[in-house]
Amino acid sequence: MNILLTSVGRRVELMKAFRRSMSRFNINGKIIAADSKQNAPACFIADTVELVPKINDPTYIDSLLDICTFYSIDLLIPLIDTELHLLSLHQQQFRDRGVTLLVSSVATNEICYSKNQTSIFFENIGVKTPKIYKLDEVTELDLPLILKPDTGSSSVGVYEVRNQVELEFFSNYVENAIVQELITGEEYTIDILVDFQGRVISIVPRLRIETRAGEISKGITVKNPALIAAAKQVVESLPGAIGCITVQCFLQSDGEIVFIEINPRFGGGYPLSYRAGADFPGWLMQLCTGKYPQVAIDEWEDGLAMLRYDDAIFVKADDILFNYNPAQISVEVTN
Repeated sequence: MNILLTSVGRRVELMKAFRRSMSRFNINGKIIAADSKQNAPACFIADTVELVPKINDPTYIDSLLDICTFYSIDLLIPLIDTELHLLSLHQQQFRDRGVTLLVSSVATNEICYSKNQTSIFFENIGVKTPKIYKLDEVTELDLPLILKPDTGSSSVGVYEVRNQVELEFFSNYVENAIVQELITGEEYTIDILVDFQGRVISIVPRLRIETRAGEISKGITVKNPALIAAAKQVVESLPGAIGCITVQCFLQSDGEIVFIEINPRFGGGYPLSYRAGADFPGWLMQLCTGKYPQVAIDEWEDGLAMLRYDDAIFVKADDILFNYNPAQISVEVTN
């Protein structure tokens, strides 16, 4: 089985997880990484690396199709938001080449990419979500509020506005901004694995203790039945969700769950769920080989904490400044 992961960037831990799972399940094959930057750290964990155009380049899809053909790719997994909708529009082209594309339907990607559309979706299925305000309707009594780009990610452009002056400034500063009710409580990211027929296999809530640049740096797995049930309802209501779906919510002091976001891809903090025993990479490989994972929805370790720190990969300068063959370079990967 040959697996292509795209826009790999700094997802070193995820690449290592795929390697471990491939070995654990005795699956032969290669892991190919694709990125527009030759110095992306995760590229050096792959068996082979392919440089591709940026996602907004009109040749991007063709370049991925060529890679899939050349390496006989069985499973393609995109890792960033901006390519999900684009790939969902071209699913048949990959299917025609025998590639399983781990991308949800066009409808689900449209719901998840826009925070305004996500809010409407939550309201339609009857789960609580923060109120969205029109800018000209905000009064001093409504403040403080959260202002963010409608199609943003990684917490870029997210601001807490405490008065009308800040509201006016940031609404002009942030492109395509929306204004939401400020929600407090314990913040959770929930990793959910869905099979190719839309059935939920596993759900892992992760308490976000500390974040850095929008990504969890300290967290704990929490086996909370209410969170698991609520997340299952959300994902099963999405039209054509498959693969790893990441849902964010707040658990308030009175037990109420408030959902704020859905990302239909592997989340940056997924390695915590993996280490807890939720082997999404391995189970996806099983699904691709016709075997169904025999696991319970909460079959993972409760109370496992992740404390992230800076690490590094060391390579020769020429290996990131010019074209290179990863099979011919010497790489030191710190553990």
